[in-house]
Amino acid sequence: MVIVKASPSSESGKLPSEDQLAEMGRFNEELVKAGVMRSGDGLKPSSEGIRVHFSGSDRIITDGPFAETKELIAGYWVWEVENMQEAVEWVRKCPNPMIEDSDIEIRPFYEMSDFAESDSAGEIAAQESRLRSSVAAQDALLQPYLFFGGRCEEALEFYQSNLGAEIVMQMRWQDSPEPMPEETLPDGYAKKVMHATFRVGQQTLFASDGCGEPAQFNGFRLSLSVPTEEDAERVFDVLSKDGEVDMPLTQTFWATKFGMVTDPFGVGWMVMVPGDQQLTTQ
Repeated sequence: MVIVKASPSSESGKLPSEDQLAEMGRFNEELVKAGVMRSGDGLKPSSEGIRVHFSGSDRIITDGPFAETKELIAGYWVWEVENMQEAVEWVRKCPNPMIEDSDIEIRPFYEMSDFAESDSAGEIAAQESRLRSSVAAQDALLQPYLFFGGRCEEALEFYQSNLGAEIVMQMRWQDSPEPMPEETLPDGYAKKVMHATFRVGQQTLFASDGCGEPAQFNGFRLSLSVPTEEDAERVFDVLSKDGEVDMPLTQTFWATKFGMVTDPFGVGWMVMVPGDQQLTTQ
């Protein structure tokens, strides 16, 4: 952790100038390009902070500001470097983060291996690993990826016309920066869609023609919520045309309108107008 120590100007709430911000922005960009910077933020002055003092079972709350500016921090980075010397070299390149003289402190993080003597069974290390995995999972992004078996472009045009889909990007197999191994693609697939990104409402989806395998959309449906019953009926009608109605639109206890349909490309949908989702009891 690379710690920017507070100064009289930062504690007074004085913001950096436009030139200072631009200069620090260029430095941060250099850090990111080098693969060094993992995170970083500036902190508001301690006058907007709170301290909690621990004394046995007591917790004493103190509002800022806090005395001894030199003991406070005004911001930080988290860097991934090989050693302390590399961190020092990066700090030497850093523009002065303050108007007046200032200090930056560099502190290494503990690793679980540092606690080996206190964790002889490795149980705490295992727990830490599980926690890190859980935190990483919270930032994961799950997106549907649909393979249309040669009908991807047709499907995207259909969703554009009938669901207002927006095509964000589209790449064909012939445009791949790396050639595919021989016999990977069927004849005539060069102009088929290798990858596409498209949006329906607030959801981003991926799509492809695949490598010639037939489209199979089994075991899941895309749930589409719309604001009005008229919207639901329109969408349901266009999806079911040349497709199949699996459950007609009807009122349910969780939606004013709900129905299930399979579109002409074999993709299953649930179309609904959400209700208040409250059960009534007698």
